[in-house]
Amino acid sequence: MATVELKMPKMGESVHEATIIRWLKNEGETIEADESVLEIATDKVDSEVPSTAAGTLVKRLFNEGDVVQVGTAIAIINTGGADDAPVAAAPAAASPTPAAAPSPAVAAPVAIVNHAVATPVVSGAGRFYSPLVRTIAAAEQVSQAELDSIPGTGAEGRVTKKDILAFVDARKNGKTTMPASNGQAAPAPAAVATPAPSPAPAVAPAAKSAPAVSVSGDVEIIEMDRMRKLIADHMVMSKQTSPHVTSYVEADVTNLVMWRDKIKKSFEKREGEKITFTPVFIEAVVRAIKDFPMINVSVDGTKIIVKKNINIGMAAALPSGNLIVPVIKNADRMNLMGLTKSVNDLAVRARGNKLQPDEIQGGTFTLTNVGSFGNVMGTPIINQPQVAILAVGAIRKKPAVIETPQGDAIAIRHMMFLSLSYDHRVVDGSLGGSFLRRVADYLEQFDSNREI
Repeated sequence: MATVELKMPKMGESVHEATIIRWLKNEGETIEADESVLEIATDKVDSEVPSTAAGTLVKRLFNEGDVVQVGTAIAIINTGGADDAPVAAAPAAASPTPAAAPSPAVAAPVAIVNHAVATPVVSGAGRFYSPLVRTIAAAEQVSQAELDSIPGTGAEGRVTKKDILAFVDARKNGKTTMPASNGQAAPAPAAVATPAPSPAPAVAPAAKSAPAVSVSGDVEIIEMDRMRKLIADHMVMSKQTSPHVTSYVEADVTNLVMWRDKIKKSFEKREGEKITFTPVFIEAVVRAIKDFPMINVSVDGTKIIVKKNINIGMAAALPSGNLIVPVIKNADRMNLMGLTKSVNDLAVRARGNKLQPDEIQGGTFTLTNVGSFGNVMGTPIINQPQVAILAVGAIRKKPAVIETPQGDAIAIRHMMFLSLSYDHRVVDGSLGGSFLRRVADYLEQFDSNREI
């Protein structure tokens, strides 16, 4: 009978692999065309993979938790409905023989992870390793002792993909001497026992252990979901990577508030959607970035990478309580109407878990609105590999001193705080403070008679 391969779909130009979260169909079950077969995840985006044909699922080639490259066959479907010849072909694609790893290329080690669950993800020293790290270790013949000795930069000292690839590269160049494998797993701190002249303080984070948490009494223990684990790892990494500095400024946005109050009803009636302050904030940020382009950069070692495109990420809270940052690409090429449409579209699809992987990547600067929760200001954590993030607080009526032709007067004004966290490796107080002040200036000078 005829068979077809269900392949990991292409989900964006910069997405090359995905993790299988859950199989929705078991082997032997009938599948309709376009019916969802499994759930996959790339970074923070979850999505379902539909069947390309109707038939019977005769073989699942990967397990839940495996990382699979785009274009790789993940299942075999018998389109004839019978379960005869195709079953013999399936094990060949997912052969458990370990001899399939002679290719030493690290560029694509994740394509063969069919039996990653067969190897434990925790070492004898109690250290956690992801299936991806285990796969790379197997492909590069990294022993358990060597794996346990690698300094981890992830949460709680975990070894990340970047860590193990750096180790493999250093070992090939003869720049590292790790303990020979003797069948025993050495604890991670053992790496510092060798008084090598090379800079080894990087092991320190791995040696730190999380403080003990008492679980006595009336408590509830909740396991983090996948997205919360990703957020936790990313936030810890950012604080370890960038020396954070935060500057604050207060802005009088009375003109902006009056403008929105004047046009919001007619805009919603005409366009069928609401207009928020967010697109105006983004427009001000884009204008300020053009004035101070060194805010729109990334750091690579001792190199500063200046981004020519201005891609603004906007942090969005999800119904689950997690956070996601969809990106408005080339925001500098959009007018206010275009920004409004993009903001509303991304916000709606983010809450509905409908974003594509490419839509949360490639940001060069991030905006987060802590005012939507009633907060007047915040100290946001930089969204790596960017070097700055702006938080806008709640807009509140306050008495303020204003200058008039007749002299100073006290009036009720709409005021808000803006706070900018920036990477002090490349952004000093002069640049960070000047950029933040410029954003506030653009908001204060907003034309209340503007058409949209």
